[in-house]
Amino acid sequence: MKTLTATASGLALALALSAGVARAADPELIVFDWAGYEDPEFYVSYTDKYGDSPTYAFFSDEEEAFQKLRSGFQADAAHPCSQSVPKWIEAGLLAPLDTSKITAWDDLDKSFRDIPAYQKDGKNYFIPVDWGNTGLTYNTELFPAEEAGTLQSFADPKNEGRVSLPDNVDDAYALGFLATGVHDWSTATDEQFKAASDFLRKVHKNVRTYWTDGASLAQLMQSGEVYLAWAWNETFSTMSAEGHPIAMKRDTKEGSSSWVCGYARLANAPGSEEKFYDFVNAWLEPRTADYIVNSWGYGHSNATAMDAMSQEDLAAVGLETSENLRAGTLWQGPVPAELREKMIAEFELIKAGF
Repeated sequence: MKTLTATASGLALALALSAGVARAADPELIVFDWAGYEDPEFYVSYTDKYGDSPTYAFFSDEEEAFQKLRSGFQADAAHPCSQSVPKWIEAGLLAPLDTSKITAWDDLDKSFRDIPAYQKDGKNYFIPVDWGNTGLTYNTELFPAEEAGTLQSFADPKNEGRVSLPDNVDDAYALGFLATGVHDWSTATDEQFKAASDFLRKVHKNVRTYWTDGASLAQLMQSGEVYLAWAWNETFSTMSAEGHPIAMKRDTKEGSSSWVCGYARLANAPGSEEKFYDFVNAWLEPRTADYIVNSWGYGHSNATAMDAMSQEDLAAVGLETSENLRAGTLWQGPVPAELREKMIAEFELIKAGF
């Protein structure tokens, strides 16, 4: 077991505090994560064993996380999504995993777990934990249902000031590529990239704000300030459960997108390796799968646990599947490094109005 010295623990905790921490808790496990994932229901067994939650530091998007880690920020675990993992591996940010210490490894969905881009020299570097969809989401009282059938509505001038997109390059370009007829961005040409970028520039004219987390988007949609959003399952699942008139349209003419995210151990991890694996194992338990589906509207990578759930429950949170939905889905898998860098740079220009 690798443990922190008092000096290393204090330094890592100070760095975490500078990155923005939910609350300083167990200093031997610092998790660099998306806001909201500090929810203690995700790692009940960890807290039961150690009597405290991990310490959390947050990032708003993966490029920000990548740059902070490159500049020397230290943590033990990070929560990237699939398209970022190869870049993080090649940059030397991630440590290889000992899969024998991951108790549910054989229960994980193989289509997520065994992607070659998550491996190097025969070692695995990524543990998928959560997955979901990004799709057209709208207020049924303020936005016409007949206009929810196409992603072109995002660029319609009559929706100026009433649209919100994720402040996330991958979700944004998933919209741009889908709207211009591309369902596999891994083979996108320069012309297709330009068409997707041009579409996002049109949408930008209608954007009231780029949302950074589900709670902020929910406030915008609840007030009616925004009535059309490109959003994750969480928004539809939580807002409709609370009685708000919100619908998610995954089967638009152009389709919707899907993604998978997970945990990785950082190469410069200053804390406890044992606690890292205990944290991951808590995340992969069936009770965590049940919680993330029913309370957040996201899928879980534990295929055995997901198979035990009813199709009705999955449909209620927008996680149902069909041949039609699969055919219209853009999978946010890894893309060539050159294309990803172009996406990152161009999205910043688009948001700045250029």
